[in-house]
Amino acid sequence: MRIPLNRFDECIDQPILKRGLTYFRNGQVSEPVEGAPGEFEAVVAGAELYTVQLVIERGEVVEHVCSCPYDMGPVCKHVAAVLFSLRKDELGLKVKKASTNSAGAKKTSKRKTVAERVDALLEAVDPGDLKQFVREQASQSVQFRNLVLATFATPDSGDSKSFYTQQLTAIVRSAKDRSGFIGWSESNRVAKGVANILEMAHKHFEARNYREGVLVCIAVMEKLLGALDHADDSDGSIAGCISDACAMMLAVAQSKPDASIRKQLLDYCMKAVEKRLYYGWNWHLGMLEMAAELVESDEERRALLAALEREGGSGYDGKAAQGLKYGLMAKTGGEAAADAWLEANLGNPELRRIALRKAMESRDFDKVRGLAEDGIAHDKPKYPRLVAEWHDWLLKIAEAQGERELVIQYARLLFFQSNRFQENYYAILKQQIEPERWVPFVEELLGEIESSRKPYIPQELLAGIFISEGWMERLLNLLRQLPTLHTIEEYESRLAGQYPAELVELYAQTIADYLKENVGRNHYQEACRYLRRMIKLGGREKANGVIADLRRLYPQRRALMEELARV
Repeated sequence: MRIPLNRFDECIDQPILKRGLTYFRNGQVSEPVEGAPGEFEAVVAGAELYTVQLVIERGEVVEHVCSCPYDMGPVCKHVAAVLFSLRKDELGLKVKKASTNSAGAKKTSKRKTVAERVDALLEAVDPGDLKQFVREQASQSVQFRNLVLATFATPDSGDSKSFYTQQLTAIVRSAKDRSGFIGWSESNRVAKGVANILEMAHKHFEARNYREGVLVCIAVMEKLLGALDHADDSDGSIAGCISDACAMMLAVAQSKPDASIRKQLLDYCMKAVEKRLYYGWNWHLGMLEMAAELVESDEERRALLAALEREGGSGYDGKAAQGLKYGLMAKTGGEAAADAWLEANLGNPELRRIALRKAMESRDFDKVRGLAEDGIAHDKPKYPRLVAEWHDWLLKIAEAQGERELVIQYARLLFFQSNRFQENYYAILKQQIEPERWVPFVEELLGEIESSRKPYIPQELLAGIFISEGWMERLLNLLRQLPTLHTIEEYESRLAGQYPAELVELYAQTIADYLKENVGRNHYQEACRYLRRMIKLGGREKANGVIADLRRLYPQRRALMEELARV
């Protein structure tokens, strides 16, 4: 992207331009130094110190590179800041305060933090003016009004839950469109508003005002559960608020609260389970877990046991519920009866885990081995993840008994059972194998992986080995076998120091292949993002060649031509 120096502000997006100007005015840009004619370099103090390099020919910026990680647009805020510095006299710009004009001075400067600046402003402002400002903003902005009410309002001595529900209703309502649907970005806005209300619950709990804190959490869970039915919560922001509220309540239940709070929580959990208020969500199980923490009397335990029986023993919730049932049975009917029931229901993996933990704690290794081997036989046809879990118990026994050959056998088996690099098992193998045997052992592992009958090379597994051993050339060759833009970027930081030119070549070919198969502006923007990564790796000339080829091949793709002009 070529930028006229005297009109650079017309070529750069306004948000980037604004941030760059702020950087310049705050004295975060060193004086640009001209090395060769027309070649400038400056340092900008951002989250770190970033180096900006510019090449200017006949009043036009023909090259600009910054060492920051930004690749979502043609120009970053640091480049914009240096452009303002170069044009400061013509634009009549000055740094706000006296500065050493050295970005490195930022570390020792005494510029106030945002919090300090706000504190100073609050000290100086007239309280009446501040109140009037809050009134005006609250009347003009629903979001601001909800934030103020959620943070500072307190309920009357009546129905506290109703009060919090009203605040939540206002937040949810303000995010709905005309059809009553909450879009993806609005879901995030809801979560931010609810976070303030949850912070209020947290403060109540810190002050040991458990009743109010619980009411806040209940209101959040119930109100947001209804909102999920007509919201795009694909990133889990609304559901995350419900989970946070549930986790807070569980923490209270586990803290041995006083009798009134215990009853308040237990009554709610049992009612929620009975009405199946959260059925189909993890929070249904959360209610059962909370109740199990809270029951004390035999009558309460029997009521909870009956509820657990109704859950059945299938499905995730049903199997987890049986684990809770075992704990209750041990408290009410005694360990012997509970253990007999446990042994009769080991087909449930949750109960097998309990039995394994009990046997391991008593160091009954023969029983642990029997339980693990039986689990492998039971689950091998259908559940490979459970099989790996039971093999891991065999590894634990071997480690506890110091059986080196078995440790190697099981660690190796578990390492191969996943297509992902399992660092813990790899570390165990490295600890057990003698140093002089290690490299041949790894080569043997690699040979076994590459000769396996899997329909594809488990790239992540091989890459993990190469990275662990520092074999960067082999990592590069692996990338060459199955290059994708995502995988090149994933391992770029590992390879850029030794192989920048090779990475540039890989990116160039893969971008060309990517655009053969994909059309649409979003794909063009993605390709241009990787062109910028090529430039950051020092491949400007190669990137220009790719751009020229793409313009020649696809002149009819107008959106692509527009995005290439911005690189």
